[in-house]
Amino acid sequence: MNNNLTSSRQAEVTIRDILEARKRIGSLIKKTPAVESFVLSERTGRPVYLKLETVHDTGAFKVRGAANKILSLSEEEKKRGITTYSTGNHGMAVAFVAKKLGIEATVCISNRVPKAKVDSLKRLGAAIEFCGESQDEAGERCFALVKEQGLTVIEPFDDPYIIAGQGTIGLELLEDIPSLSDVIVPLSGGGLLSGIGMALKSNDRSIRVTGVSMEESAVMYESLRAGKPISLPEKDTLADSLLGGIGLDNQYTFEMVKRYMDQVLLIPEEEIAYSMAFMMDHHRMIMEGAAGTGIAALLGNKIEDQEGAIAVIITGHNVDLSVIQHVLTSYSPS
Repeated sequence: MNNNLTSSRQAEVTIRDILEARKRIGSLIKKTPAVESFVLSERTGRPVYLKLETVHDTGAFKVRGAANKILSLSEEEKKRGITTYSTGNHGMAVAFVAKKLGIEATVCISNRVPKAKVDSLKRLGAAIEFCGESQDEAGERCFALVKEQGLTVIEPFDDPYIIAGQGTIGLELLEDIPSLSDVIVPLSGGGLLSGIGMALKSNDRSIRVTGVSMEESAVMYESLRAGKPISLPEKDTLADSLLGGIGLDNQYTFEMVKRYMDQVLLIPEEEIAYSMAFMMDHHRMIMEGAAGTGIAALLGNKIEDQEGAIAVIITGHNVDLSVIQHVLTSYSPS
């Protein structure tokens, strides 16, 4: 990559871009653990590893892509300030990196973003603008700020630097799990799956990449079915960080998801809730509903059996305490 990408489109994201991203973000982002879940390994009859993106300072994987993008900006762009739109985790990542680097940041979010994420954004010191009832509406305000104030947009997923930053997870999986044959990736705008898929398939085409999403408002899934990017209204879901459109003018992730994803699964709300309760009960691990989609795929025996290890990306743990209480009260397996 080169800094010209901030104003022009790159033909595609390559494995070299992911390798460069790992070097670029190394001062801010540390490697995350992949730990075996013995209870899930027992249930599936295969080694199951949890890739714990929850250990980042922001509690979610999004900081990888945000760091890669922001660190690639010119000094002039950094001085003018940055802005983004988000369902929560990406905004927190941008705010965190901006604070570390002394850059002013404005985060545009909808009124649907959960309180826990809004509170975290406030603690990180970003300016917050509330806009409408969807990520798409927040995005409209974000691009208005570009015209009004000359800020640089840090896209949440459809950007080569963001994709490459998330792809560093794939490099770590290859290093830490030699027997890897399945990876389960929560799917929303597709930046995470695109980056991980590129990293894995560049090394071994036989590694199966499964995307998982909630049943309602699964925009990437419905866009793939339609053969083009479409928009959908956002509906309430435990997997709130998977909400949001993919952009009707999507340039990267729509095609990359088609290329690198082997299958996609939609998970009912009840199964997402049960998986969250299951992980709290068996692992004492809090995770978002988005991460719960991957665990639910395993608990529901939705992954076709084959030799080798399974990795599940535990994308984040930024969830309201009221949601945790509800899940434990209603769905606890114990």
